[in-house]
Amino acid sequence: MAVLLEEIVKSVELWLKLIKKPEPYVDPNLDPVLLVPGVAGSILNAVHEDTGKEERVWVRILGADAKFRTDLWSFYDPSSGETVCFDPKVKIKVPDERNGLYAIDTLDPDMIIGCDSVYYFHDMIVEMTKWGFQEGKTLFGFGYDFRQSNRLPETLDLLAAKLEAVYNASGGKKINLISHSMGGLLVKCFMSLRSDIFEKYVQNWIAIAAPFQGAPGYVTSTFVSGMSFVNGWRENFFISKWSMHQLLIECPSIYELMGSPDFDWQHIPLLEVWREKLDADGNAHKLLESYSLKESVEILTESLSTNMILHDGMDIPLPFNLEILKWANETREILKNAKLPPQVKFYNIYATGLETPHTVCYGDAENPVADLQKLRYIEPKYVYVDGDGTVPVESAMADGLDAVARIGVPGEHQRVLRDHRLFRSLKHWLKAGDPDPFYDPLNDYVILPTAFEVESHVDKGLQVAALKEEWEIISNDQNKPDELCNGKPLVSSITLSRVVGDCPSSRAEACATVIIHPQKEGKQHVELNALSVSVDA
Repeated sequence: MAVLLEEIVKSVELWLKLIKKPEPYVDPNLDPVLLVPGVAGSILNAVHEDTGKEERVWVRILGADAKFRTDLWSFYDPSSGETVCFDPKVKIKVPDERNGLYAIDTLDPDMIIGCDSVYYFHDMIVEMTKWGFQEGKTLFGFGYDFRQSNRLPETLDLLAAKLEAVYNASGGKKINLISHSMGGLLVKCFMSLRSDIFEKYVQNWIAIAAPFQGAPGYVTSTFVSGMSFVNGWRENFFISKWSMHQLLIECPSIYELMGSPDFDWQHIPLLEVWREKLDADGNAHKLLESYSLKESVEILTESLSTNMILHDGMDIPLPFNLEILKWANETREILKNAKLPPQVKFYNIYATGLETPHTVCYGDAENPVADLQKLRYIEPKYVYVDGDGTVPVESAMADGLDAVARIGVPGEHQRVLRDHRLFRSLKHWLKAGDPDPFYDPLNDYVILPTAFEVESHVDKGLQVAALKEEWEIISNDQNKPDELCNGKPLVSSITLSRVVGDCPSSRAEACATVIIHPQKEGKQHVELNALSVSVDA
């Protein structure tokens, strides 16, 4: 009996060893990383001072819109530059569990079904732990109240404290900052206003999809009619576009994302409105009016002049806020004058390949806008430029800093954070994992299949198959001369044949033609047409 029990114990011990999860790989030699998200990229909790109750208001699904209006709607205080909740008993707090990673990982941890909109740094955190990074030792997060200005002293104080804590937790190692989107503006403001602290703790800064010169088309339409973070059926369970609109009108951070009017744009962003006006004889004429970034302020002001909300039984006007615009213009000057410390290396990764709103147009020749105050009820049309769907490439590349590298990765503004090409560049720059001596992010490229067709049939005892496939090679080195094509399509062909079976007269033949087109805007189109013929078995 004792022998049997011993066998049982051994079996259970073996089973426990098998089901026990292996310890994650940890590389103690890695330098620490601090992840900094962009707008809407941090979990926000509302703390009720009278009850002490704390609950998540961003992001949540159940009761999302009602909680959003009661606890997160706010107004701007020009004396402090801060946006403050309408309810004075509500304070907004960013959770700091998991060394700050909880707030920027999955923005709604209660979601059972995955949703791209709430997966923020999640995939990057998972990937980096595979490389040997360890939460609380070499991997940290900094969530913040994204409603506020990127130069709000309270936010900069929190970032300073976080940098010091990361530095100490990692044993005095300097930090790799990785920012996404508006997080790049926050880091740049910090670098300008707290340069001594930045220089003390930071060794590398990698900015991803940062709107260094703003996101003009996206933000202009946001001010007029709001934005949705989810589309389709999910809108019924999430925060409405209108509710989000009312919040953003009083957010300094959104004004700081407006297109920079002093930047030398290659493609000038405009606000266009089709209008109907009467001449001296009373005849109606339809014309398209175009406004520059500076001139568009007048249109935004008029379009939101009657905007108001009902909160706690009171009508509260929410016009376009010229006080916030003044603050944002001062922030832009701070960003423009920021200097990179000489010993800090800066890398800029921008996303490309998607139509990105740049010029915004309301109305058309058949349906001109009669009343600018009705502008927010009209769906805009856009003139697009290359970008990530939110930030134009032109803005993301114009960091104004001495960058070690600027690299374009095909992808969408948020989903680029889950892109394997991005991961490969990060792994290389962070010196994580086994080094690849043949990999250089500057010469990285990706091959995307764009078409595939195959057809097969039998004709007079012969098996005939035809194949057509096309690819696009997207390269980051857009300025390098195209030595292969020399400005003209390169055509090459290859023919193969072999004996089928033991009969010399039974043969299979295949021929293929490859056409490589000249590179254009970093993309190179490749076509393959192939045909094979064999004896039908």
